[in-house]
Amino acid sequence: MSLTDLNAGVDATNESSSSALSWGPILAGSVAAAAITLLLTLLGSGFGLTMVSPWAPENSSATTFAVSAAIWLVLVQWISAGVGGYLTGRLRTKWTGAHTNEVYFRDTAHGFVTWAVSTLFVAAMLGSAVTSTVGAGVQAASNVASGAAGAATEAAGATANNASVAYYVDSLLRPGTPGSPPQDAAGDASAEVSRILINAATTGSLPAEDRAYLEQVVAARSGLSAPDAKARVDAVLARADEAKKAALETADTARKATATAAFMAAFSLLIGAFIASVAAALGGRQRDEDEEAYLSSSTGAYR
Repeated sequence: MSLTDLNAGVDATNESSSSALSWGPILAGSVAAAAITLLLTLLGSGFGLTMVSPWAPENSSATTFAVSAAIWLVLVQWISAGVGGYLTGRLRTKWTGAHTNEVYFRDTAHGFVTWAVSTLFVAAMLGSAVTSTVGAGVQAASNVASGAAGAATEAAGATANNASVAYYVDSLLRPGTPGSPPQDAAGDASAEVSRILINAATTGSLPAEDRAYLEQVVAARSGLSAPDAKARVDAVLARADEAKKAALETADTARKATATAAFMAAFSLLIGAFIASVAAALGGRQRDEDEEAYLSSSTGAYR
C-alpha cells in the first residue's frame, strides 16, 4: 500500500482547524515576566548602589560587585521567566484529543514563546526613561566600584590630554636651579616640545633625532648639563610610558569586564528560556490534573 493510499484513508475531519498556539496566555505571561523583570532590576539597582561608595574604605571591590551583579541577573531571569511561564501554562485552554506528549510539547513551546516575547518587551523598554535611569545607576555604581571617573572623564578628555602633555613639557623645561629665569622665554620651545611628545604618543615611538633635539632644548632651557638633561628626558619619557601602560591596562580591564557582562547576560537569558519552558509545562500539567480531578469529583457527586 502506498503512502498516498494511507493518506487517503485518514479522516481529514480529525485535524483541528484552529492553531495550537494560544496567544492570550502567552501575552499574559509575557507581560507578567516583563513587569517582574523591571521590578527586580530596579531593586537590584538599589542594592548595587548600596554596595559602592566614593569613600574607599566603605567601597566593595570590583570583583565583588561584578559577581553580585551576575548572580542577580540569573535570579531575575529565574524568577521572572518562571512566573511568566507558569502563568502561561495555567491560563491556556485545555487541548482535547491531543496525546500527552503533544500536550507537553505545546506547553513547553508556549513557555519558550512567552520568554521570547517578554525578552523583546524588556529590550523595548531599554529606551524608556525608567530603564535609562536604572542603567545610569548601574553604570554609576560600576564606575565607583572600579575607581573610574566615567562621564566626567569623557567630558574632560581633551583637556586632560592637553594638561598631561603640558605637564611633561614643564617637567622637561623646568630650570635646573629653582627661582632662576628660564632661557629662551620668548621662544616657541614649549610648543615645539609639545608637538614632539604628541607625535611620539601618536606613533608609539620617539625617533633618535627627536630625542637628541629634546635633550638639547632641555639643556638650553633648564641650564642643566648635557648628561643631566639626557637623564631628565629619559625620566620624563619613562613616566609618560608608564602612564600610557596604565591607560592601556585600564582599557583592557574595562574590555574584560564588558565581555564578562555580555557572557553572563547571555547565560542568564538561556536560563530564563529553560525555566520558562519547564514552568509552562508544569503549569499546564497541573491545570489538566486539577480539571480532571474536578470533573471526576463532579461526576461522582452527580451519580
